[in-house]
Amino acid sequence: MASQDWFEKDFYAVLGVSVDASQDDVKKAYRKLARKHHPDANAGDTASEKKFKEIGEAYAVLSDPEQRKQYDAVRQMARGGARFTSGGPGGPGGGAGFDDVFSNLFGGGGGGGGGNVRFTTTGAPGGSGASFEDIMSMFGGAAGPGAGAGTGFRAPRGARRGEDLTADVTLTFKQAVEGAQLSLRVDDPMTGVRTVNARIPAGVRGGQKVRLRGKGRPGDHGGGDGDLVVTVHVEPHSVFTLDGDDLRVTVPVTFPEATLGAQVEVPTLEGQTVRVKVPAGTPSGRTLRVKGHGVKTSKSTGDLLVTVQVAVPQKLDSSAREALEKFAAATAGEDPRADLVARARRDVPGGGHAR
Repeated sequence: MASQDWFEKDFYAVLGVSVDASQDDVKKAYRKLARKHHPDANAGDTASEKKFKEIGEAYAVLSDPEQRKQYDAVRQMARGGARFTSGGPGGPGGGAGFDDVFSNLFGGGGGGGGGNVRFTTTGAPGGSGASFEDIMSMFGGAAGPGAGAGTGFRAPRGARRGEDLTADVTLTFKQAVEGAQLSLRVDDPMTGVRTVNARIPAGVRGGQKVRLRGKGRPGDHGGGDGDLVVTVHVEPHSVFTLDGDDLRVTVPVTFPEATLGAQVEVPTLEGQTVRVKVPAGTPSGRTLRVKGHGVKTSKSTGDLLVTVQVAVPQKLDSSAREALEKFAAATAGEDPRADLVARARRDVPGGGHAR
């Protein structure tokens, strides 16, 4: 029974704090000892592993004000603040231990006796007796009328799930697109620093949170472990951007290539190139789609979206300038902005009479 364990274990001694230590002192002592005896720092050391479990058990009780109060009451009983006596064989004065009392209460009696169990407190004036109901009320968290203040307790609470922890990780653009297996360093103030192996899925976005089940703080009394929630940050790429499951890239082309059509080499994230056909008369800003060169996930594969950008030469030699001037003269009757002006006039309020 857990409450009997409290008689036998000195949780204050385990953590190395005094019985009147503050909650902050208890936490500081626990963190220091947990880091010292954590299994990750003492691989194969069974003594440290046992000590780590004892530290966790002690902290689980002393960090909870309600459980600590109950534990202090039980320890007071162990130091002589209360005694149990039992009638039956051996006479009214025959002593019965803690186990005898609880075997009579919960095990149907022991030693062949059907005697009445009596609980008395030496600390109360006159040694007044407490009834069976007073004893049972101890397990409900409230002391009975005959019990002194602070003598009631409950058994330790049941299974409690561990808390979720958070972490941040920065990925390269390629890792974000392809997914990555990482070793994350988690600094938990309760259990110390530890390493968590994590698989980040392909196609993760900057700012996205990835939940790693069972990688958080350990649960208490058999409760499940919490999760580790990882916020992902992605380093930008100098060439590519992510658009859903698609990759985007902007490719410059010359004016003749855009006008007459061409086959151009376009880079891929894998470090290779793919040939893309630019149709004749392709305007700057048009996007061409290359199938299957985007993000590959278990459910789908994205594409590579190639945006064509007509490059304007910054310097021209005499022959190039002459050729361009001849082209300008040959196309002088064309006005690429004519439709733009017409559409703008149609949208002017009052019938499109702009002045």
